[in-house]
Amino acid sequence: MRVTIAHVALRAGVSKATVSRVLNGKGETDVATEARVRRVVKELGYVPSARAVSLAKGRTGVVGVLAPTLTRPWIAQVMQGVADSMEHSGHGLMLFTRGLGDDSFRRFAGHVDANAFDGLLVIEPEATTPAVAKMAAAGLPVVLISDRDTDPNLPIVATGNQPGARQAAQHLLALGRRRPLVVGGPEGYDCAASRATAFTDAFAEAGFPVPPQAQFPGDYSGESGRVAVSSAVTLGIDFDAVFVHNDLSASGVLQMLAHVGRPAPHDVAVVGFDDAGHAALTAPPLTAVRRPLRDIGAEAARILAAALNGAAASEAAELATPVAITTELVVRESTAAPT
Repeated sequence: MRVTIAHVALRAGVSKATVSRVLNGKGETDVATEARVRRVVKELGYVPSARAVSLAKGRTGVVGVLAPTLTRPWIAQVMQGVADSMEHSGHGLMLFTRGLGDDSFRRFAGHVDANAFDGLLVIEPEATTPAVAKMAAAGLPVVLISDRDTDPNLPIVATGNQPGARQAAQHLLALGRRRPLVVGGPEGYDCAASRATAFTDAFAEAGFPVPPQAQFPGDYSGESGRVAVSSAVTLGIDFDAVFVHNDLSASGVLQMLAHVGRPAPHDVAVVGFDDAGHAALTAPPLTAVRRPLRDIGAEAARILAAALNGAAASEAAELATPVAITTELVVRESTAAPT
């Protein structure tokens, strides 16, 4: 039988409230009573439940994570970094997604209202940012994993989208590629806009502007990569390279290039973005801008843990400053000089 606080109170001849005050160090009992309660606790082997201790301290010991979906390949790596860091700091995780749109967010907001967790990490906030900002203004510690340039008064950890896209452009230019296609992300995504702008700017600065008809919107799926290549071929667009905003779309690009008889790398060079795990498994293996996804998750969790633990005033400016995690270009067999 599990020993409860009621058993301790009965054996010590005090109320459960007195036992609780002793265990939580409230200092509101006399020395003899406290000594008796602690002796009984030891004799009975009573261990307070984590939930009871958390409630007594006004903390849950849990951090909420709000993600757009779990279907994007890179989310798992970000979550692993968050989990590793939070486990180290002694916090549990409560995961929510926005898979059902407004319904999902309403259910999540109900947990916020119920104080179900002590702080919140939001991955790709996008349209939810105003609501999340209100939660932060009401006192909930919040950290964003976001590609937005600015989010007022909210700490942000982000990828260097623009430096990464420039790395991709410079690599293709160095190979002698001059006529790239761009397969982007959905409209309204700041990361898509940043990557597209940085890439096309780099080509324009080198004297090879990318025409609008060579820039295709995508939805980060393999199908959007296949459609972009098929459309470019149908329209008669002359291209010798493709910059793709994520690895999954890039795998679709590689498949369609092979299908239309223009295989990578010697006919068309292909560069992806994320390097989230399966880039090395495509045919041919994909050159990609690597986002250190675990590092992003771990850094965001570290900042949130610091806020939960009452970061010193000297750290306040650091916590409020956006953190950009450095990208790296990983060169594989999908890029080569034209032959």
